[in-house]
Amino acid sequence: MVAYLERQAARERDALGEIRAAAGDPAQALHGFARVIGAEACKPGFRGCAFINAAAEYAEPDSPVRAVVAEHRAWYHRTFVDMLEQLDVPGAEQAAAELMMLRDGAMLAGYLGDPAQVADALDLAIFAVVEGRAPAVRS
Repeated sequence: MVAYLERQAARERDALGEIRAAAGDPAQALHGFARVIGAEACKPGFRGCAFINAAAEYAEPDSPVRAVVAEHRAWYHRTFVDMLEQLDVPGAEQAAAELMMLRDGAMLAGYLGDPAQVADALDLAIFAVVEGRAPAVRS
């Protein structure tokens, strides 16, 4: 399980790195992130976030699986903070925590709800957080 999660984490880091590199700015990268999460959640056979699922199955906080999950979530948080700081969003740490919750919810919505709505809903929610702190950010 640890090796699987480490490979999945590397794929997600690479994918978000590519989105950021291709985007003109961090706001466009956040739009791209929402589209990718929506696309993932719409794939046939999608069963939710591997990291959330693994954390549910390996409840012991000191297990090696939970360590990989925590490391991956910390990477996402740092990445969101970096993107938000580039957008001069005040309270980037708290906003990043909110984006993590939105990402988690989007992954569950793709599995439990209507995956076709995930990308649009996530995009709107991300920018509700961003614009709530910095009204002129959305492009």
